[in-house]
Amino acid sequence: MEQNIVIRVATPEDKKYAETITNEMESSAKARGTGIAKRSPEYISQKIEEGKAVIAVTNEGTWVGFCYIETWEGEYVANSGLIVSPDFRKSGVAKAIKERIFKLSREKYPEAKIFGLTTGLAVMKINSDLGYEPVTYSELTQDEKFWAGCKSCVNYDILMSKERKNCLCTAMLYDPKDHYQPQETSEHFEKKSKVYERLLKIKQSKFLKRLRGIEKNNSDRNTNRKLKMSLFNFFHF
Repeated sequence: MEQNIVIRVATPEDKKYAETITNEMESSAKARGTGIAKRSPEYISQKIEEGKAVIAVTNEGTWVGFCYIETWEGEYVANSGLIVSPDFRKSGVAKAIKERIFKLSREKYPEAKIFGLTTGLAVMKINSDLGYEPVTYSELTQDEKFWAGCKSCVNYDILMSKERKNCLCTAMLYDPKDHYQPQETSEHFEKKSKVYERLLKIKQSKFLKRLRGIEKNNSDRNTNRKLKMSLFNFFHF
């Protein structure tokens, strides 16, 4: 990571970056062809005001990256909206932001379960390094307000067709009362990363075909059985 980048808890003065942040969130989601819950500049500003956001900027004041905290049911915390400016990607900034927002979450809500949804292996790797584990959707908050945030995602129809039990995103969770050590989750991810990359591709293909109403042939059914077995092996250490 570049030495002139500062990663810190956002302050009210950082609200000037809110529109830039939301614009980049939207354009990044479109470029990936995947979804992200759309947020307004006002919402981002609110998170900054509440001290529930981490921002990365250069010493010259150029915006670099951002992430914020959401809370659900008083028991769950989500580190949401991770975004890095295209000019600073693949520099280690995303990992540093995730580490700082995770630390802030633990400071503010030491008893809460911290979770996230992601479609990317890079974020899964970062989460694994922090001690997150892949889980089923049933282990996440069931707060309707959280799931309502998925309505602006391009994959919302897939989520609802699966009765909110699955989608293209992978769910990951850190439970302060019951968790593996970061070294264990990190090593586990390294061992399974190639398998999981394939599973994500199969999962995306299956869900999109189902959404379009394409019937499965015998080959698809065989793939489905293999997918279920691989997921079982992946989710259980």
